[in-house]
Amino acid sequence: MTASELFEAALAAHTRTFAALTALRPHLIAAAHAAVEAVNNGNRILFCGNGGSAADAQHLAAELVGRLVRDRRALPALALTTDSSALTAIGNDYGFEQVFARQVEALGRAGDVLVAISTSGNSPNVIRAVAVAKPIGITTVGLLGRHGGQLAAQVDIPIVVPAEETARIQEAHIFLGHVFCTLIEHGLGLGGWA
Repeated sequence: MTASELFEAALAAHTRTFAALTALRPHLIAAAHAAVEAVNNGNRILFCGNGGSAADAQHLAAELVGRLVRDRRALPALALTTDSSALTAIGNDYGFEQVFARQVEALGRAGDVLVAISTSGNSPNVIRAVAVAKPIGITTVGLLGRHGGQLAAQVDIPIVVPAEETARIQEAHIFLGHVFCTLIEHGLGLGGWA
């Protein structure tokens, strides 16, 4: 394949993936409603994921704490991927599959929302975080890919990007994440939309 053909193939796959996102609208809106309710009740939105999904967790938490488009009050969001001391201590003492679960146990409370990001839906440490969140009373949202993996059946609100290629799933995840943040701002009356 030439460079031009590689570009066109990637663009075509991206376009196919994004064309399928319309079907996810009700799930994304439900997730945003849960997040708005959480914030209105004094709760937080927690994010977790690995690799590129860790970067997405941090990106989306930053959009809420900072701002997406318009100036507004800071919203209570936290990426569980950023504390290197906690991650390495938990990983060393309890195993990598516990790095998010221990933080959910320590920081999460009933009424919070946990956005669990996994392109495969099978990340053991994300699965464990969801398992710990549920009995606490935390609403769980899965930002997933492929066929949703194990997490699709375990989260309260699965948002599954129907693509196989990780890069295309991650591109869709950040788009959906931006819309999620926009819907939260709108739901809280902070977005300035008519």
